[in-house]
Amino acid sequence: MKSLDVAKWEFMEKVKSKAFIISLVVMPLIMVVFGILPGLLASKPDDKAVVVGMIDQTGTIMAPLHARLDEKYKLPNGTPNYILRQLSTDASPEEQKVQANRLISDKAIEGYFSIPATVYDSGKVEYRAENVGNIRMSERFSRTIEEVIVEHRLKGQGLDPTLIRKLIASIDIKSIKVSEKGEEKESGFLETFFSAYIVIMMLMFLVLTSGQLLIRSVVEEKSNRVIEVLLSSCSSRDLMVGKILGLSGLGILQILIWGSIGLALSLKSGTNIFVLQNLLLSAVYLVLGYLLYSAIFVAAGSPVTTEQEAQQITSYVSLFLVFPIVLAIPAMQNPNSPLIKILSFIPLLTPAFMVMRIPIQMPETWEILTTIGIMIVSCIGMMWVAGKIFRIAILVYGKRPTIPELIRWIRTP
Repeated sequence: MKSLDVAKWEFMEKVKSKAFIISLVVMPLIMVVFGILPGLLASKPDDKAVVVGMIDQTGTIMAPLHARLDEKYKLPNGTPNYILRQLSTDASPEEQKVQANRLISDKAIEGYFSIPATVYDSGKVEYRAENVGNIRMSERFSRTIEEVIVEHRLKGQGLDPTLIRKLIASIDIKSIKVSEKGEEKESGFLETFFSAYIVIMMLMFLVLTSGQLLIRSVVEEKSNRVIEVLLSSCSSRDLMVGKILGLSGLGILQILIWGSIGLALSLKSGTNIFVLQNLLLSAVYLVLGYLLYSAIFVAAGSPVTTEQEAQQITSYVSLFLVFPIVLAIPAMQNPNSPLIKILSFIPLLTPAFMVMRIPIQMPETWEILTTIGIMIVSCIGMMWVAGKIFRIAILVYGKRPTIPELIRWIRTP
């Protein structure tokens, strides 16, 4: 079949290009940098002690707070992470602020906490600093100050804080997923979430990259009049199917390589972020979803004549892939809700929502078979529509066709 020859040519031309080879290496590195580097920087310990001012109007919080901070937070060399500096409490409130703010400006302290005498009743504490975005320090101090205040309240009521801490110790709940057959398997939030999230991101990446390549390829060949030469040796249908299959194969090859690398690293590190039993079914939805979007790109990209118009079409179509991500949390909380089920039967949204539901709570068999059937019919139908538009649009130059004209092309036998 000539369509296979076109697919082979498209695949070989792109797979040997420097851009493709570089993307195989650069994109995983970018994903690692964006995914891991922020976490590493956020978890990196301080390399020197942080001096924090304290205006303690109660006179009873600074000492136990200092002791707790020294006990809980230390630098890598074993010295205290935080040094508390007692600021004057004799001056008026306004003078205290002026003096403390001057210390911040002079870099003598990182910031300061203002603890009023009524804190045991109001529970309100103020923190001032040039940088109030240090979430880690703010969270540590707020939690430790709260512990000190709660213990003081307990003692005031004649209760033993140590005993209370034991009684209200946190409970560690382990999640066990039960299958329809009654089999049990330990499954945490990360494994469940990433099993769905990674496949959705793969589909989005395929659509954004290979889909754009598909449109750009048609636009370039139209502008260079190469399309006319190609049509002299094969039909428009063979050319369209060949382009879809060739560039789809290119995108799937990328995903297979990156997926294999990610799976290997996951298994080696012992981090279970994939539910292996669901990968095959998720892959079916991924491939069908990509073929559907590819046909849409061919239909929408054939009439355009510039890359700017092609990029606009790509961004509009890609919005359908962003929508399921917005509803990711509600879908995980209640995957069998009527809304999520209805959205799962809309072809453009089916791949993302079904992939999201599968690792959380396996849909019923009839839902899986029906949605796969809908996707197959949608792919065939959209390719038929794309073929009708592609047949005429690839030889039309100048004015972009209107909606009625596109409908007339589709209805033309």
